[in-house]
Amino acid sequence: MKRTKKGNGNKVLSRIGRFIGRFFIWFGATLLILIAGLYVFLYFVNKGPSRRVRDLFVASAKESSVGGVMADIYLSQEEIDEILAKNNTSEFEEITDIALIKTRASADYEGSESDIVSETVSNPDIDPDGDGIDIFEVHGDTYKGKMMVVYDPSRVKVATLDYYDYDAPGLTLMKFVEKYDCVAGINGGKYDDEIGMGSGGMPEGVVFSEGVLRFGDPASSYDVYGFTNDNVLVVGRMTAGYAQSIGVRDAVSFGPALIVNGKSAKYSGSGSGLNPRSAIGQRENGDVLLLVIEGRQPSSLGATMSDLIEIMEEYGAVNAANLDGGMSSSMVYNNEEVVSSCTLGSRAMPTAFVVEKR
Repeated sequence: MKRTKKGNGNKVLSRIGRFIGRFFIWFGATLLILIAGLYVFLYFVNKGPSRRVRDLFVASAKESSVGGVMADIYLSQEEIDEILAKNNTSEFEEITDIALIKTRASADYEGSESDIVSETVSNPDIDPDGDGIDIFEVHGDTYKGKMMVVYDPSRVKVATLDYYDYDAPGLTLMKFVEKYDCVAGINGGKYDDEIGMGSGGMPEGVVFSEGVLRFGDPASSYDVYGFTNDNVLVVGRMTAGYAQSIGVRDAVSFGPALIVNGKSAKYSGSGSGLNPRSAIGQRENGDVLLLVIEGRQPSSLGATMSDLIEIMEEYGAVNAANLDGGMSSSMVYNNEEVVSSCTLGSRAMPTAFVVEKR
């Protein structure tokens, strides 16, 4: 009997239907196995025999905009609060003593212009390309990243948006560097980012940019991290009005403070979890330290607050503070993103620390 075109077409459609059905059965089964495996793995992490692994996981997850739910599934709020209390960094009550820093812009600086390049911890051959910036690799058991040393603190300032709005998009770090015609930068302060879905257009805390209070109430207290008109990095909690009175020109909010007036913060446990991190610091001679740690990657899980403190101590910081981290943590230098912790594309944000061209 001769087959008709209609009959052949029905058989083709039937085969396609069977293939699609089998594919979705396979896909569904695979997905269920992966979900079940993840659930068992996380259950073992949270309920298993190693309290150290559990505490590190919980502290890391709770710092994430989204990941905290992975701890909430298995542990009560009381258990989580107890773990976080055992792994934290103490808050400073004092703020930066500006007189301790002798930058080239301060009246009591006794050096000369030739002192703009100072000896560093990691490299005796200072600033071979003459751009006033050096970048060093940093490594630890769980992390890798880069430390940018800027020898002239007057070149570091806060880049920000023209206006702020919850629905308006922020800018990526690369766009901020381009907007301000700068050579380098790292991410800046805190911003609205509900469950990791924020647009990056609305900061939180305080924002000073080029001597102007762009965001914040003069009478309200904030964690202020930024530079005065004399190019001294100020670290501490104060009102925006007080910050204005001492000449703060460029600053953002985040925290915690890591080192204040040469004293390192005390921490319990690991000081926090393993995550991508960014931090800013300053040496006694004014050199600015911009640190970015990669995280949430097989080659670099991330750093704790105690790791940041140790790195800043190694590089001679007198004052230092933690900045926004997570997927925002990034560093740009010479039109290249040299450190990034976001696998989904660069994050949009409302502020960044940028370094002007020499």
